[in-house]
Amino acid sequence: MALETCGSCLSCLLIPLALWSIVVNILLYFPNGKASHADSYQLPNYVWYFEGICFSGVMILLLAVILITLECSVFYRCCQSESCNKTYRSFISIVLALLGVAFSGYSCIIFTLGLIQGPFCNSSGGWDYIFKDTAGGYLTDYPAWSRCTEPANIVEWNTILLSILIALSGLQLIICFLKVAAELKRTLCGTYSVFVQ
Repeated sequence: MALETCGSCLSCLLIPLALWSIVVNILLYFPNGKASHADSYQLPNYVWYFEGICFSGVMILLLAVILITLECSVFYRCCQSESCNKTYRSFISIVLALLGVAFSGYSCIIFTLGLIQGPFCNSSGGWDYIFKDTAGGYLTDYPAWSRCTEPANIVEWNTILLSILIALSGLQLIICFLKVAAELKRTLCGTYSVFVQ
């Protein structure tokens, strides 16, 4: 019962998560608050996928707004009966929540791969992904971080921001799964009650 009544608040939770994903992803383009590296394309390749802006940002934001709109009383007259209408709206909500699972899951995977790959930085050997062969082992090898000389503190910058993005898209993934479960329960229980009557 709690899951069913909290279905609408789940959709509202997606909005701040999507807005934060957009903001944090934009920060990745400006290491240490400087735009010079974005101008010269000296940023990691995963930053240019725009997954934090597009998929876990704008797309999740649109899905959340549509899900909230579906729960308004405006859509009560889609079908002749109220039970048909509730089932129809729940079905659309399930499809949208599954799209949210796909968008946030894709973003979470890309962010994780970006964190494992490491930053694109300048070292004694020039600009390269100097931690790409460590399989993420560089994350606990703090002395190795000093090998990246430019941009300054790029390893910390990428690690913190990508970790935040992984957490945000992971929360979106969980919320979308809970939304699917809530709508499935609502649909199946509503359909069952129609059959019993």
